Amino acid sequence: MASEDRFGYEWKRYAHLDARYEHQFQTWISSLTPADFKGKAVLDAGCGMGRNSYWPLTYGAARVVAFDNDEQSLASARRTLAPFKNAVVERHDLSDLPWDGEFDIVICVGVLHHVRRPERALAGLVKALKPGGTLIVWVYSYEGNEWIPRYVTPIRERITSRLPLPLMHALSYLCSVPLWIFLKLFRGPTPYLRDLSQFEFWHVHSIVFDQLIPAVANYWKREEVEALARATSLSSFVIEKPRNGNGWTLHGTK
Repeated sequence: MASEDRFGYEWKRYAHLDARYEHQFQTWISSLTPADFKGKAVLDAGCGMGRNSYWPLTYGAARVVAFDNDEQSLASARRTLAPFKNAVVERHDLSDLPWDGEFDIVICVGVLHHVRRPERALAGLVKALKPGGTLIVWVYSYEGNEWIPRYVTPIRERITSRLPLPLMHALSYLCSVPLWIFLKLFRGPTPYLRDLSQFEFWHVHSIVFDQLIPAVANYWKREEVEALARATSLSSFVIEKPRNGNGWTLHGTK
């Protein structure tokens, strides 16, 4: 199974829209405000169940196109975005996008680090922007997450990404239950874990499951994200570490 197929299982099972997702979304796109979306055409690349398309629509986006490459994810996204007549959900491969200069804002949150050819995918996202448009990409950072590539990645690559998804979902409780207890006892200690402690158990379990199932999961150093950005036609960009400290946000202008 490719990563998108495995994530499709997750987004079918965890399609609930939690109000706290808005805070997460604003953390990931920290350089933009809700007002920046008003009247804009927005592309949500790798939309999953549609949660990162939902908030721009509530902020007054003129049009949102959300896409993914798995029918289970797309079905969940269509349910999430059903209240909005100006939302379109389509199936596309991130490495082969059809748009050229159509969007004011392109967002890609938590997706690019799962792609086997991120350079090609990022070039397609930039191409989809109008001149002067804004690109927001959030990816896993190596800095602050060093223990994951060191200890989790070898297990994921050799074992958990190959196991049947129902079995992997059940086995994830062996990690999510102790993590849940730890979070409720200590409410931290990192900013990310402090944020995570505010969620219900089902969300914590979905995060553990999410970490263990993909075929590809890169944790990039800042200079690696910068190298990806420099290889595109962006006229300018900045790379920032959001408040919760577990990723990089690339904010670029075409």
